[in-house]
Amino acid sequence: MADTLRLAFMGTPDFALPTLRALLDAGHQVVCVYTQPPARAGRGHKVQPSPVQQEAESRGIEVRAPESLKDAEAQQAFAALKLDAAVVVAYGLILPQQILEAPRLGCVNVHASLLPRWRGAAPIQRAILAGDGETGVSIMQMDTGLDTGPVLARARTEISPDTDAGQLHDTLAALGARLIAPTLAQLAAGEITAEPQPDKGATYAQKLSKDDRELPWARPAIELERLVRAFAPSPGAVAKLPPAKDAQATADGGPPDGETLKVLRARIAGAAPTGTAPGTVMNAQDFTVATGLGCLQLVRVQRGGKNPMDAEEFLRGTPVKQGTVLP
Repeated sequence: MADTLRLAFMGTPDFALPTLRALLDAGHQVVCVYTQPPARAGRGHKVQPSPVQQEAESRGIEVRAPESLKDAEAQQAFAALKLDAAVVVAYGLILPQQILEAPRLGCVNVHASLLPRWRGAAPIQRAILAGDGETGVSIMQMDTGLDTGPVLARARTEISPDTDAGQLHDTLAALGARLIAPTLAQLAAGEITAEPQPDKGATYAQKLSKDDRELPWARPAIELERLVRAFAPSPGAVAKLPPAKDAQATADGGPPDGETLKVLRARIAGAAPTGTAPGTVMNAQDFTVATGLGCLQLVRVQRGGKNPMDAEEFLRGTPVKQGTVLP
C-alpha cells in the first residue's frame, strides 16, 4: 500500500465529492478541508454550506471557508498544517504562490478537460457546446496561471451525440476520483514526470452567464441542440414564448404573457421551408421550431415552479399555435 499522505482538500461543489471520498478510502489523512463560504441556494434562498463542507463535517474533518487566501494570516494558517500535498477540485478561489509552495509536494488540481483544451470555469459545458467528440480529466501540478500547470495524469472519455452536461459531469467526477490516488502515490515516490502543457490547442472555457442559456433561433439547429444538452438537466436552456395578444388568449389556455420555458431535451428535426422565419412553430403537436438552419424539436420542457414534462403534454395543457414565432 502507498504511504499515507497528510493532505488538505480544497473544493466546493458536488463534482469534488468523489475525489474527496477516494482520498479517504485510500487511507490518506485529510487534516483540513477548504471550501467556499456558505451561500444562498434553492427556492427559499436559504444559506447552505457547500456539498464539500457537508461531507467533511459528516466525517469529522475540520472545515475552513475563508473569503480569500491572499492575506498573510490565511497563508500562515495553511502553512501550519505542514502538508504533504493539497488536492484541489473546483474550489473557486485563486491560490497565491505562498499557498502553492506550502505543501511538500505542492498543490495538484483535478480539472474536467484534456488540458490545454478548455482551461477555465466551464469546461464541461464548453466541450458540449463546441461539439467535441471527446473530453476527459487532467490532474495538474498547479502554478500561478489559470489551469496552465504541467499535467501529471489524464483520462479520456467519449462525448456521444446524446450526452448532456449532467451525465458528463458524473462521468468526469468518477474519472478524477479513480486517477487521484495512484497519481499521488507516483508523485510521492518520484515516479512521475509532469508534462508541460503546449501552447498549441489551448482554449478558454469562459464562465457561463444567464444569457448563454437562451435559445437564439437564428443559429443552426445543430448548435441549439448542443446548447440544450450543455445546460441539461440544470439550470436548463431557456425558450421564451411570445406575449399573449389579449387576455382572452391566456384565459382560453394559451401561454401566460411572455412565459419562459426550460428546455431539457431536444432533437434535430429536418428542414423548414425556404423563407421560414427562425423561431416559427412548425408543428403545434410536437413543438418543432424552425431555426436558422433546420428545425429543432423540443422534447422535454419545464415551466417555472413545475415538474419537467414531455413537450407534447405541455402543449395539450398550454396550446402554442402553429405559425407562432418565438422571440
